[in-house]
Amino acid sequence: MRDEDIDTSEIPELSSSFFARAILTRPGENLIDAVRSSRRGIPSVSVTYARNGSSTRLNALGMRPMQERAYEKRGEQYLLIKSPPASGKSRALMFIALDKLHNQGLKQAIIVVPEKSIGASFQDEPLTKFGFWADWHVEPRWNLCNAPGSEGGKVNSVGAFLNSDDKVLVCTHATFRFAMDRFGVEKFDDRLVAIDEFHHVSADPNSKLGAQLGQLIARERSHIVAMTGSYFRGDAVPVLSPQDEAKFETVTYTYYEQLNGYEWLKRLDIGYFFYSGAYSDDILKALDPAEKTIIHIPNVNSRESTKDKIREVEHIIEELGAWQGTDPATGFQLVTTPAGRTLRIADLVDDDPSNRDRVSASLKDPAQKNNRDYVDIIIALGMAKEGFDWIWCEHALTVGYRSSLTEIVQIIGRATRDAPGKTRARFTNLIAEPDASEDAVTEAVNDTLKAIAASLLMEQVLAPRFNFTAKNPNSGPVEGFDYGEGGYDPNKTNVGFNGEAGRFQVEIKGLAEPKSKEAARICQEDLNEVIAAFVQDKTAIERGLFDEELVPEELTQVRMGKIIKDKYPELDEEDQEAVRQHAIAALNLTQQAKQIALGGGSTNGEPSANTALIDGVQRFAMDVRELEIDLIDRINPFGEAYAILAKAMSEDRLKQVAAAIAAKRTSLTLEEAKELAVRAVKFKKERGRLPSISSTDAWEKRMAEGAAAFVRFKDEGRYE
Repeated sequence: MRDEDIDTSEIPELSSSFFARAILTRPGENLIDAVRSSRRGIPSVSVTYARNGSSTRLNALGMRPMQERAYEKRGEQYLLIKSPPASGKSRALMFIALDKLHNQGLKQAIIVVPEKSIGASFQDEPLTKFGFWADWHVEPRWNLCNAPGSEGGKVNSVGAFLNSDDKVLVCTHATFRFAMDRFGVEKFDDRLVAIDEFHHVSADPNSKLGAQLGQLIARERSHIVAMTGSYFRGDAVPVLSPQDEAKFETVTYTYYEQLNGYEWLKRLDIGYFFYSGAYSDDILKALDPAEKTIIHIPNVNSRESTKDKIREVEHIIEELGAWQGTDPATGFQLVTTPAGRTLRIADLVDDDPSNRDRVSASLKDPAQKNNRDYVDIIIALGMAKEGFDWIWCEHALTVGYRSSLTEIVQIIGRATRDAPGKTRARFTNLIAEPDASEDAVTEAVNDTLKAIAASLLMEQVLAPRFNFTAKNPNSGPVEGFDYGEGGYDPNKTNVGFNGEAGRFQVEIKGLAEPKSKEAARICQEDLNEVIAAFVQDKTAIERGLFDEELVPEELTQVRMGKIIKDKYPELDEEDQEAVRQHAIAALNLTQQAKQIALGGGSTNGEPSANTALIDGVQRFAMDVRELEIDLIDRINPFGEAYAILAKAMSEDRLKQVAAAIAAKRTSLTLEEAKELAVRAVKFKKERGRLPSISSTDAWEKRMAEGAAAFVRFKDEGRYE
């Protein structure tokens, strides 16, 4: 709705002097039942999977399901592959690139990775051994992640490659950026440019790689394959502009499909642990030396850091046991625990290049990839994140909040590899509790909110995908979906599930459906990206957790509505509303399912079945008379997160956080008043009357207040 469509003459009788809010009912103990406390007291949300083995099976060409799905789109000029760590994106690219080089007339393929270590993922592969019609080969001189550049530097080597008859080059994002600057966009005509870890690209005008990608797309002479396990950024800036994104064909392979199709790993736990004092004193409360673990110590500029990273590593080693020296072959630290076990610890924090390079090289040794006993614990600061492949990792333990949600997702991906005998994995975020000083409290609050946002997003990423449809007289069952014991009921809203595809089919009464192709694509492919923007919104998460006077629709309708408008300004009002409803439905159904998921389990909090989350969604739909969008909008998306936070943090600390947030609370802003006025006008069109400020319905009353405030802003000349 445009600003000029808000006819304030329709609402003169609303009094701006009256201000009342509905009281939000604080989540009760039943929500806390959805939280599992491990033997070490770390609150954790557990997601379980069926282990049907499908994601690791090979077809006749040697392709796993994700690779086969991507290969079916090999003819597309612009292809975006969104798929989790360990799903085989690197090999999928090999299949696609070989086809483009041999069958589609492209001259060369240039593989672009964010850092040198990831270049190892594109080394030679004997693909014919598994049924494909060609092998993948990179001349050593053209893998610039390993070679120094034999033409007087790596950028010169890119130029030499472009003038050669060789077919494949691998380089870093930085090398590619410099090469584009030096040689110009036209030099990449009729070539494939494949960008790994695509979330490093940004639509921000200041992003060099993003601007260069825009030049390639505008020229329309290159083919582009973009690959990422997390198609969102920590700064909430879009990866691609809407205009460019619309040109890409998307292949999506979800975490659910990946993990559900494993042979071994069946459970993933996500939690956070608050500590006081130095983290190195408390680390063994979260660290089990018997688990294969990657520890990411805090950035030296963070609150959690002691400012001496070398001493921090030494302290962790001292806590684990008695140091026995260094393995001369690998550079690993040898530590004997009190139980008499010798741990092999890889220290990637050491600043000495010779030591760190030796340890790093040892970790990449292909001969040791399947040796579970080769290393026990890896301690890192900026390394061992995206693209790092250690299949045995059972625990990703991160101290302090990292720089972005994307980084958290990448770190969690280190623990989600499948490996023989590895049935459980977990991610733990250690966060310092707030202390007495105001500055520290503010910083601690921000870190806490970011950790909660990461947890909420990961729950969404790990869940099956949602297909939402409006319930109407013509609705019927969709082939391939199981609607439960009683089957499909035409007289009610239904929830079906397709286990093989990892999808819900959910009917919702009153749901707005997308009209344009782009809005439909967003509802099908990008709901997690929308939810990422929402959970990163400080106003939304602060109010959702700590504002006891909140009316949930202020978040689900007004705040989410604003985020949709900012993110997709090219969509019309109806499509923006459809995207908003689909996104909030996905978030709130996952949160309600989480509440129910463990309630029917055993007394020790274990899930009753691998289908706990699926059962939770279906149970929630059965427990309400009708699954309506109005009902979903009345759920606070952060209510469940509050229950977990209340269990993780002491009551005094929780009150301190709440007080710090309450101190910043402001009265209704002009922008918020305008959004509420828009909703008030919609209310009148739907019901034939204005929202009443004396209504017993909290949301109707809030719309009336907002409309009155908007009238006041206009009367005062504060809005033109």
